[in-house]
Amino acid sequence: MRSPQSYAAWGFGIILLIACGFALRTTGPDASVLDDPLVRTEGRAGLERLYDLDFAAAQTHFSRITRRYPDHPIGPFLTGLNLWWQMLQDLSDRSRDKAFYGLMEAVIAQCDRRLRRNPQDLDALFLKSAALGFRGRLRSNRGDWFRAALDGKRALDAVMALARLRPQSPDFRFGKALYDYYAAVIPERYPFTKPVMSFFPSGNRAAGLRQIEETARQGYYLQPEAVYFLAMIYYLFEEDYSRTLEQVRWLREHYPNNGYFHALEGRVYIRWGRWAQGRQTFEKVLERYQKGQRGYHAAQAEQALYFIALSYMMERRYETALSYLLQLEALTARRKEDTYFKVMGRLRQGMVYDALGRRDIARLRYREVLQMKDFGNAQERARAYLQRPFRG
Repeated sequence: MRSPQSYAAWGFGIILLIACGFALRTTGPDASVLDDPLVRTEGRAGLERLYDLDFAAAQTHFSRITRRYPDHPIGPFLTGLNLWWQMLQDLSDRSRDKAFYGLMEAVIAQCDRRLRRNPQDLDALFLKSAALGFRGRLRSNRGDWFRAALDGKRALDAVMALARLRPQSPDFRFGKALYDYYAAVIPERYPFTKPVMSFFPSGNRAAGLRQIEETARQGYYLQPEAVYFLAMIYYLFEEDYSRTLEQVRWLREHYPNNGYFHALEGRVYIRWGRWAQGRQTFEKVLERYQKGQRGYHAAQAEQALYFIALSYMMERRYETALSYLLQLEALTARRKEDTYFKVMGRLRQGMVYDALGRRDIARLRYREVLQMKDFGNAQERARAYLQRPFRG
């Protein structure tokens, strides 16, 4: 589970404008690689495979575009897009960061060379803004807020140039809608962003949300992206869980092998207080992971084990909860770094042992938490339980 700051990063500044995706088409005499029928066909097919987490199949489609345009920045961008979705399955894993940054920097460098020749190069403006957006998005998830903000500002400049060149593009309106919404809500929800956001244009929450909803209904290339962002908006900012589930169920129906979307469905139920439905959902996530189904990774299994255990704790079924927490400990033991579920799972073990009257083991678990990275005020809670046992 990300921290609130990491969730804020999804909307931080202009970085979310990368979602205008492959749909920016030109009209008039200016040529664009995105007008090529092969790019449109292979790009859409690749995106469909990508959202269903079939990375190899997605790359096959993207490679056909790269072969057609070997010296164009679209090649490294598509490879980076594929890598991004692999990273998104477990953002605590930093092993792909260097490769991803390298691809985005290659895109930016190629775009800059094109823009020196033609400042109105539509492909270069779009791909540069997209690459800056993705790079800033990862930097914000890594806590590198200053450089994320700089990327956001540079991306905004390119996006506004695109808006001036193609003001009637309906697909661009989605990117502008995202900016309008997040630029309005992020400073309200996270006041620490206000000094940075003061350098950006103001947003419009209502207008932005209306346009995002329209794209989610009518988008061509962008419909899945719009539905996903709409789900996250309803979940994190509007706190409308019924409408969140509508969007998540659409994603689940269209991309049944996407374990990330499946786990999101479970988290919505849990946050909504519908524990039985949440547990049922996570049991299915865990089952698919254990069977080795494509699209289901250890990160989703960790969430499943944690929330299933938590649901049993809510019912005071502590022995059953403990069995899942011990499975969680075994699964996270292979990680070198502490993660939210690794730390919170250890804290919950202490609470369960306390509830079972096994105080010595509970104390040991709380002390272990104090030696780990702090997530969700885990260390503060561990200190409190060391002083006074968890009673259930």
